[in-house]
Amino acid sequence: MPVSQSMNRIHPTALIDPGAELADDIEVGAYTVIGPHVKIGAGTVIASHVVVEGRTTIGERNRIASFNAIGGAPQDKKYAGEPTRLEIGHGNLIREFGTYNLGTEQGGGVTRIGDDNWIMAYVHVAHDCIVGSHTIFANKAQIAGHAEVGDWAILGGDTGVHQFVRIGAHAFTGIGTMLRQDVPPFMMVSGDPAAPHGINVEGLKRRGFDAATIAALRRAYKSLYRSGLTLEEAKAALEAQVGQGGEAAEPLRRLNAFLGSATRGIVR
Repeated sequence: MPVSQSMNRIHPTALIDPGAELADDIEVGAYTVIGPHVKIGAGTVIASHVVVEGRTTIGERNRIASFNAIGGAPQDKKYAGEPTRLEIGHGNLIREFGTYNLGTEQGGGVTRIGDDNWIMAYVHVAHDCIVGSHTIFANKAQIAGHAEVGDWAILGGDTGVHQFVRIGAHAFTGIGTMLRQDVPPFMMVSGDPAAPHGINVEGLKRRGFDAATIAALRRAYKSLYRSGLTLEEAKAALEAQVGQGGEAAEPLRRLNAFLGSATRGIVR
């Protein structure tokens, strides 16, 4: 429904286009600007000095801090004003000074951020990126166009991600990591150029992975990174481990599927 300021806590200096669709119980701070094609779900709080524009949909219970630019045009010279979108899910925390761009027609038309993400200050999510749920982006993590970040991944501060790079679920990047190739699920990488440093054991423990599964993923890491095997040989070794994995079979299968779909190569 169009905005009704009597039902929302909207600061009188906020500029909200009559075409915007806002739920009944959102909060909008001073000097925030909301454009005509924006939709915002219930319980979302937007602080002062935020710009939300473009065809942007923001779900429920999000917390968006000051000085964010949300739904701006892609930083892509091919973009010519097509009606592309930005979709942000539910329960996200987005801290100050971030930029979150619309998609491009050539890249599928949508930039998408999932649910329950913790996104710190100065983060950039470029056009056509796909971010899963439960991720953490530390300060100044930057992902270029068409990048993908899987569920529960953690990007350390100042991580830079090249366009089209994929970061698998439960992966972890150290501070200052520069990624030009894909990061398989469950792995820890850091440095410039990025290099592998084992599996994300602490993260997996916190998320309830049992000892047997973690041990199986350690073996998979050794096959992939410490055995001297080529990538194709390592994939064959991992496929054999899937059959012996028991409860670990599904994570191993996900890891092998990721390797099989990598087009830029992997951090190795």
